[in-house]
Amino acid sequence: MTRTLITGGLVITASDELHVDVLVEESRVVALATPGSHGWTADRVIDARGKYVIPGGVDGHTHMEMPFGGTMSSDTFETGTTAAAWGGTTTIVDFAIQSKGGSLREGLDKWHEKADGTCAIDYGFHMIMSDVNDATLKQMDKLIEAGVTSFKLFTAYPGVFYSDDGQILRAMQRAGTNGGLVMMHAENGIAIDVLVEQALARGERDPRHHGEVRRALLEAEATHRVIRLSQVAGAPVYVVHVSAREALAELTRARDEGLPVFGETCPQYLFLSTDNLAEPDFEGAKYVCSTPLRPKEHQAALWRGLRTNDLQVVSTDHCPFCFKGQKDMGIGDFSKIPNGMPGVEHRMDLLHQAVVDGHISRRRWIEIACAAPARMFGLYPRKGTIAPGADADIVVYDPEAEQVLSAETHHMNVDYSAYEGKRITGRVETVLSRGVPIIEGGAYVGHAGHGAYVPRGLCQYL
Repeated sequence: MTRTLITGGLVITASDELHVDVLVEESRVVALATPGSHGWTADRVIDARGKYVIPGGVDGHTHMEMPFGGTMSSDTFETGTTAAAWGGTTTIVDFAIQSKGGSLREGLDKWHEKADGTCAIDYGFHMIMSDVNDATLKQMDKLIEAGVTSFKLFTAYPGVFYSDDGQILRAMQRAGTNGGLVMMHAENGIAIDVLVEQALARGERDPRHHGEVRRALLEAEATHRVIRLSQVAGAPVYVVHVSAREALAELTRARDEGLPVFGETCPQYLFLSTDNLAEPDFEGAKYVCSTPLRPKEHQAALWRGLRTNDLQVVSTDHCPFCFKGQKDMGIGDFSKIPNGMPGVEHRMDLLHQAVVDGHISRRRWIEIACAAPARMFGLYPRKGTIAPGADADIVVYDPEAEQVLSAETHHMNVDYSAYEGKRITGRVETVLSRGVPIIEGGAYVGHAGHGAYVPRGLCQYL
């Protein structure tokens, strides 16, 4: 039996900050105790003096090897999960996709083929429902038995992923009976397509127009609509990648009414803006994602929503496309730029910078990046905390180290950084995944296939 002792650090969870040692046996945390009180021996001792000891991050929204717009996101499950580990994330929940006319199980099996045996860290799946009908509604029950307990639908992307209000309502009704969680991409795609057509007809073709046509009010309208549909269905709803203060206001109002409504935002909406979309020489294409970046004044509202718990989770929506050979498909037509940005490697660091900058507390950092996504997606307390019985997914984090984010040094399989040149304080030093070192001494010591599929339970906020 392999025993690991992590000693001398400040253990930070969503609820506590304690100067305690952590004892790991094989893959699990078995005990915490104040230094000098235990007399533990171990095969491996990790000196964490002056460092934070935190749970491995849980990124509840990634898209590895995702086909979109005639291409595919550039990170494989191997490269994407390796990059996640470098950044202190030890679990991802990716999106399997049901093909039009196919079954949910066929979509799940296809994503298992991509991921199984290739991941550096643990992983689970959500299911994108592209075709809501009597058969697929019944199949939701079987997927829940397989540990896929959340289902994503879209009010955006007509002709691709779009579901109408009736389909959304029926899926929510089914979730209301089987305990599943419906996740919504909330933008009015029908109206957006009209605005795209009109903008192109006026000759407005640069990347900045992507943000202008996908208006904040259309995100707010769709957010309001899916909340009311969930209320009619008597089911919870989780709104992904909230970017606009108007959409957040809809979530806040619903939560004030006591409705089981949840929301996430992403680092790009907290740190980037339409100024990036407007960068010259087509550089703005690097920042094309949906929902889009908003003007800077939206950031204050999102930070406030994280502090007040009107937003519960920060995920990445990691969906990278290379600038050369993929993003440049949209030169001369912003509507052809693949929608998505890289981010899985830097979420934990950027949120620590938010602690340094005074936006959130240390415990809130761990809540929104580790504990809340684990609870939301049925993984807690196995993931998202440091406690006896939990998986030993543990990060030793140096809060004083400084780094400069750059494509030259990141490990994501994409040729640019959305945060090129950004100086941040804090850096991952050591990463354990189920007790096994993945990052050690500034080096990657993990391997493809260590990561295991984790079947999930139901949302633990309900």
